[in-house]
Amino acid sequence: MDYLSIIKHPIEGDLNDFSSLFNDALSHSNGLLASVLEHIKKRTGKQMRPMLILLIAKNYGNISYVTQHSAVGLELLHTASLVHDDVVDDSEERRGQKSVNAEYNNKVAVLVGDYLLSTALLNVALTNNDLIVQNLAELGRILASGEILQLSNISNYEISEDLYYKVIEQKTAALFESCCTIGALSANASKEQIEKAKKFGHELGVIFQIKDDIFDYYDSDEIGKPTGNDMTEGKLTLPVIYALRSTNNEEMYSIARKVKNHDVTPEEIKQLVEFTKANGGIEYAEKVMADLHDSCNAYISENVSDPYIRESLYKYVEFVIQRTK
Repeated sequence: MDYLSIIKHPIEGDLNDFSSLFNDALSHSNGLLASVLEHIKKRTGKQMRPMLILLIAKNYGNISYVTQHSAVGLELLHTASLVHDDVVDDSEERRGQKSVNAEYNNKVAVLVGDYLLSTALLNVALTNNDLIVQNLAELGRILASGEILQLSNISNYEISEDLYYKVIEQKTAALFESCCTIGALSANASKEQIEKAKKFGHELGVIFQIKDDIFDYYDSDEIGKPTGNDMTEGKLTLPVIYALRSTNNEEMYSIARKVKNHDVTPEEIKQLVEFTKANGGIEYAEKVMADLHDSCNAYISENVSDPYIRESLYKYVEFVIQRTK
């Protein structure tokens, strides 16, 4: 079996139930809104976040309606954040198809993002679990704060891993952390179990983001963005930060500052990408992922007793690292 088949195996029926609930939440009778929601349905992706919520819940107890509505709420919140992000970044493509703002316009995208956010809150309210509602509400605040921090970092000429991780912690790491926390909460896990799951989610989210950042140093039609796209948007990620700080190459630092100033040419971006590859940037990022991988596997071996769930979570972490898009 492939990675995803193994990951889904212990929760296949539950994942089908999630998909039904999620699709219902993305249904509407209004002509334009219905059209946009159908457009979004086509790009739902691999359902990595719902799978994680369901697996963590099943590890600590049972998957219930609380788990399912929590998963729908979180996935809708994430979807809303992507729709809004595409407006902020002026992105024209998302998961291999036109973004909502490109297919329609910015006004429609902002309003549909708001609709998705409200629907997320409606679903999580159905759990009648104050801690889950609080967690999802806080996640929305953190994701918005992370986007603002990333925008402010673009004009901040400091180049450091600390700043890089601060952004991740308020974006992808927060999202995966919340998946694990909500999954554990929905299964009535103990406070200690919730904290351990939360740490696992945090580390998994950091791995996910670093892997996404590595993609940007290679051409790929699959992921729908060209080499150096992050730099075009003024972002410096872990591989180039390491290469710059380990070599102190002033010429490359000068180009990096131009990246942050949105005053860089395609040729200069190509130079910076090649410099990063030639000076161990990719290898360093992969080493960071490998260390986090070990920590994630330690959590699984110590906290997951069911052999099918254990194998599923091992493959989940491995897939995040080995995926090609």
